Amino acid sequence: MAASLPPTRSRIPGSGLAKGLAVTLRTMTRKSVTAQYPDAQPELPPRTRGVIGLFEENCTVCMLCARECPDWCIYIDSHKETVPAAAPGGRERSRNVLDRFAIDFSLCMYCGICIEVCPFDALFWSPEFEYAETDIRELTHERDKLREWMWTVPEPPALDPAAEEPKEIAAARKAADKLAAEQAAAEHTAAEHAESTPPATEEGTA
Repeated sequence: MAASLPPTRSRIPGSGLAKGLAVTLRTMTRKSVTAQYPDAQPELPPRTRGVIGLFEENCTVCMLCARECPDWCIYIDSHKETVPAAAPGGRERSRNVLDRFAIDFSLCMYCGICIEVCPFDALFWSPEFEYAETDIRELTHERDKLREWMWTVPEPPALDPAAEEPKEIAAARKAADKLAAEQAAAEHTAAEHAESTPPATEEGTA
């Protein structure tokens, strides 16, 4: 048994044109919301993923960001230096020194994995997005450019007053209080010693 076809609705000639004109007339009276970029800069959300800024002083060249990057767009070079012993009789130690840190933004997919896995807070999101180039090879930015973008990184949100204080801040405050107490004790001891010591008298000549 053949299936019956649904009845076709008869269309009024020119109904499509009338609907289009109705949309045009309805939108003509509304205020335009088009942002005239670049004359008017957009208001970006605080967590905008623009580019990645590098805080070079925190980088220990652990290579974790480069290993976890799914696009392999992070290039790091380093060398080792020997640091003298901090105290006499101590052992020398070696540390990694960063020579190159570059990100190829033509490959980066802005997943943020490198920022999340960095254990030393050396990478941050910057809302900067105006870095287009005419040559794709210019999209590989070295550490000097990545360091400049750190100035555009927004401040972290304020902590909740009821939240527990981060352990890093608590440890730093404890160390600062201990140092201040030691300095105050040393100054008090020096003042007591100065008070207990009689002043030296000068002998006159006959």
